[in-house]
Amino acid sequence: MKHSGLTIFFPAYNDSGTIASMVVTARQAARKLTSDFEVIVVNDGSADPTPQIADELARMYPEVRVIHHPENRGYGGALRTGFASSTKELIFYTDGDAQYDPFELETLWAAMRDGIDLVNGYKISRSDPLHRRLIGRVYHHTVKILFGLRVRDVDCDFRLMRKAIFDRVLLEKNSGVICLEMMKKIQDAGFRIAEVPVHHYHRAFGKSQFFNFRRIFRTGVDVMKLWLQLVVQQQHKRSTNPSPDFQPGTAGIQRPRESKDTQP
Repeated sequence: MKHSGLTIFFPAYNDSGTIASMVVTARQAARKLTSDFEVIVVNDGSADPTPQIADELARMYPEVRVIHHPENRGYGGALRTGFASSTKELIFYTDGDAQYDPFELETLWAAMRDGIDLVNGYKISRSDPLHRRLIGRVYHHTVKILFGLRVRDVDCDFRLMRKAIFDRVLLEKNSGVICLEMMKKIQDAGFRIAEVPVHHYHRAFGKSQFFNFRRIFRTGVDVMKLWLQLVVQQQHKRSTNPSPDFQPGTAGIQRPRESKDTQP
């Protein structure tokens, strides 16, 4: 893996208090793994100083570049831009709010062996207020049942994957359900997934854009629409054209041996 190219990108929305430290830490983490890397900040129409800070980072570091959305496109829109703009063989992304530690990319990198297409992090313990943990737990178990997902944590936005995945998987959603769309389509396409535990930290700056009644209701509607498309109608299976020599994995999900501090 030492000679593999790596793109790191951050979807950022009003993350002016954290994006600089995330980019600097990501550069340090990447340099330990490969000499061929880039760092992208996708500024999703931020109304705070995030755009100016990101531009200054790009001026300071030649590996960093910034993509600005003139208007907010939603979390899914920012992820789609990040994936489409990546130029390296491997893509890692996490959020710009510093609830994950970019140095733990090294753990994902070690798990990205031959035969593995995506390494998915799962939270050892979620560091959020009680109401967010409860809502997250209900959402997690509900979508796993509805979509037949085998991954341990569908909403842990700490992932390392091969860019070649997107030769066969087309993402369409602009909302937060893109993570659900992505993991369902990747699983159904037969790509091999490994899972590793990662730490999750309290939000030190800003506030979540998700946890209000209106967004939760809209997410519920989006989930049901996605369920009709991917489970009932299975539209993605009809539109996917695998290459003749593609050999999907047989094991599907690989998990490490549990550590004592790992919680379900």
